[in-house]
Amino acid sequence: MSEMRSGFCQTDDGHHLFWQAAGSGPDTLICCNGVGVSTFFWKYVVQHFSSTHQVVVWDYRGHGRSDRPSDIAGLDLSIPTTARDLGRIMDAVGCEKAVLFGHSMGCQVALERTLQAPESIIGLVLMQGSAGRVLETFYDSQYSRGTITTIARIANRLGDRVNRIARPLVRSPFAWSVTRRIRAVDPFYTSREDFEPYLEHLANLDLRLFLAMVQEADKHDAFPHLGEIQAPSLIIAAERDDFTPLWLSERMARDLPNAELLVLADGSHAALIEQPETINHRVDRFFQQRVNWSK
Repeated sequence: MSEMRSGFCQTDDGHHLFWQAAGSGPDTLICCNGVGVSTFFWKYVVQHFSSTHQVVVWDYRGHGRSDRPSDIAGLDLSIPTTARDLGRIMDAVGCEKAVLFGHSMGCQVALERTLQAPESIIGLVLMQGSAGRVLETFYDSQYSRGTITTIARIANRLGDRVNRIARPLVRSPFAWSVTRRIRAVDPFYTSREDFEPYLEHLANLDLRLFLAMVQEADKHDAFPHLGEIQAPSLIIAAERDDFTPLWLSERMARDLPNAELLVLADGSHAALIEQPETINHRVDRFFQQRVNWSK
């Protein structure tokens, strides 16, 4: 893997966002995280593609090494603003055109950026995500939105005390067992070593910010605009993804004019780290057959 370069860029409203890049050359891939996730989830993508492309990973507002403002209530976490932040990242790494990778909520960020600046996006790789209104389909349950709204209300009332309660639980030996039991990962494909950085990052993240960002993702809806997106798109779904069910990926593949669909057998919402060889092989073929890097 190529040596990592890193830096910070400033958003329109003065926040500093962290980015890392590996590889070089005119062909750039930019990876957009799921909510509550940092750059570590893309390690197999970075390892595989950095020998032939520039691969960029970055942290959203309040995540990872980006600024973590104390005033969560005043922080703009909307998907359109996050997509504009992505534009700042592209400027910072000197990238005029890119293929965007999105995982989970990162699919919404990638789609929104494509709608904002279609001339700068030459391809999309969208994994285990939706185009919007995520709490309508979370676990395919009608109660998901109400449950998250109630938890967020309680968390905001508790203030920082909610973090002092949640952090020991996330760092406890039982967190890995609970993660597998709620089927957030496939226990036969996912190694504990690959998933523990997520639990540690989540433990350091303000729970109120996490819940606020989930609610912002639920407000966003790019489905009515998918027909406007002409960039070639590869949708990667996971057969056993309860967070974003398979039928959502099938809908996105139908609604996007130039999309194709890969379904990973037995994959969960964490398929990005469960089946990296299959994903990377399929993306290689997508690049060769569908992406015109010369544009």
